[in-house]
Amino acid sequence: MAKQYETVIGLEVHVELSTNTKIFCGCSTKFGGAPNTHTCPVCTGMPGSLPVLNKQVVEYALSLGLATNCEVNQYCRFDRKNYFYPDNPQNYQISQLYLPICHDGYLEIQTSAGKKKVRIHEMHMEEDAGKLIHDEWEDCSLVDYNRSGVPLIEIVSEPDMRTAEEVIAYLEKLRMICQYLEISDCKLQEGSMRADVNLSVREVGSDKLGTRTEMKNLNSFKAITHAIEGERERQIEFLEEGREIIQETRRWDDNKESSYAMRSKEDAKDYRYFPDPDIQPVMISKEWMDEISSHRPEFQEEKSARYQKEYGLSEYDASILTQTKHMANIFEKTADICGNPKKTANWLIGETLRLLKEKGMEAEDLDFSPQHLADLILAVERGEINQVNAKKVFAMIVEEDVEPLAYMKEQGLIMVSDSGAIEEAVDEVLAQNPKTVDEFHSGKEKVLGFLVGQVMKKMKGKADPSKINELLRSKL
Repeated sequence: MAKQYETVIGLEVHVELSTNTKIFCGCSTKFGGAPNTHTCPVCTGMPGSLPVLNKQVVEYALSLGLATNCEVNQYCRFDRKNYFYPDNPQNYQISQLYLPICHDGYLEIQTSAGKKKVRIHEMHMEEDAGKLIHDEWEDCSLVDYNRSGVPLIEIVSEPDMRTAEEVIAYLEKLRMICQYLEISDCKLQEGSMRADVNLSVREVGSDKLGTRTEMKNLNSFKAITHAIEGERERQIEFLEEGREIIQETRRWDDNKESSYAMRSKEDAKDYRYFPDPDIQPVMISKEWMDEISSHRPEFQEEKSARYQKEYGLSEYDASILTQTKHMANIFEKTADICGNPKKTANWLIGETLRLLKEKGMEAEDLDFSPQHLADLILAVERGEINQVNAKKVFAMIVEEDVEPLAYMKEQGLIMVSDSGAIEEAVDEVLAQNPKTVDEFHSGKEKVLGFLVGQVMKKMKGKADPSKINELLRSKL
């Protein structure tokens, strides 16, 4: 009988915080500046420069720790993690090993197998390193220190996950909490959320952990899923062949859909940690924690329940609208303006999600005015534009935030309300299609759709299909 294997997965998730300035200096954290323009003596590790802790970083870390059911170390401090690498300007990273800000928390996730708690081992604050850019034409590597000193929270889970589905559910829940707290945009493609996967396999029934590998360079949920499946297969193959699995760091190549060894995996002792002598310990009072707790937002579960009760939405619609705080904000503002939450939900869940998928955008990228969507919904209700043309207008609202009523006039999309003109078009179509009329009379109801389409063509799409349908039926 073939051996059965179980995958054991733990995650190290780095979340880049959306503070305006870096963790230990006043340089900008804005993404995408020209190389080495957001730098100063502190974040480039110049001798004699001294770090000063950004208070907001501590507050953001505390708010995430409290939202993920963590214990708080009311006395915490920073340590130096020593390693030599070109993108690490001081030759050490300021992090937290001995007394991290938070520990022993958990997140509850929902998968097809039901609910599950994933324990959080610890959460610590640290600075990001710079970025190496490999120039293949010049055959050299360039370094950009703009990212050096950008504040991070690292969330280390216990090895409680067993499948890629659980990993994605955990990351989605963590990302949602960060976005609701407004401490990070968590854009994987920009690196503001990065996950390293620690994975090992063992025989089913064994309580002994196998040798783990760590996979880096995972910048999408799809890459994470593929990397987990690929590494699981690789390790099982090794075990079946009686080969030894080496504890190492592996890099995932998204194009080749495979991983390769980068270096042997270091343990804490290899980094020669010691307390940072330049940064005072952080004392966190009960009052400070209470103050942060008092600003806790309404999270997805609470918001979803309120939408069902207050707006009469289905559980499905409410859960989709509250997946991101940004989408929830657009929904609430639009529904308040137009007074029709159900129609607003339909537009956001149907058309908006379709357009996002089509354009490869995230909900966070939506940048249109809720007033403009509300105006479009009201125009449809007043019969000023039909549903087909309204969808065209909405696509322009999403793309360029056009003012719908002005755009409808400019493009000639306002519906013809003159029933005489519609009747004239109906008469013409019936006269031009005697064969279709006969088919209808012989019981072929389906041909009515063709006739409606012909009238719409004559009206250049500027008539209400339900009115046309009504007129056709009465004349037929």
